[in-house]
Amino acid sequence: MNSQSQNSIDQKKLQNFMEVVLSDLGGAYSAVLVYIGDKLGLYKAMKDAGRPITSQELADVTRTSERNIREWLANQAAGGYVMYDAETQRYWLPAENALVLADENSLVYAVGTFQATMSYFKDASKIMEAFRTGRGLSWGEHDPDLFIGT
Repeated sequence: MNSQSQNSIDQKKLQNFMEVVLSDLGGAYSAVLVYIGDKLGLYKAMKDAGRPITSQELADVTRTSERNIREWLANQAAGGYVMYDAETQRYWLPAENALVLADENSLVYAVGTFQATMSYFKDASKIMEAFRTGRGLSWGEHDPDLFIGT
């Protein structure tokens, strides 16, 4: 190990930092999947269903691939964005979550923050160039998701 010997590493500190890294990665992946859920109308379809639905029903109503919807729903259920009943294999969007994810008129609607976040990923090469040159990045040079999300 470069300048530090293996013996000088505090395993507890390493473990704590790895938990931070994994949490950040999980958040980044979830941000992308929330963005996808919004863009494909998945949250709105779940809200509009008004009842628990299967992955196939959601895929049918949104004209998407059931396999991909099943994987998306599994992620969303694991993260607490949607709920899942293993016995019936049905998913639902709780009313509180729908206010945040599917109701554009809600005071707590937050999908725009995920959309703005996506712009940073899309603009990464431009941002790196700004770091290299010090030139900066004007608002007009950002991906449109930044403005729409804001």
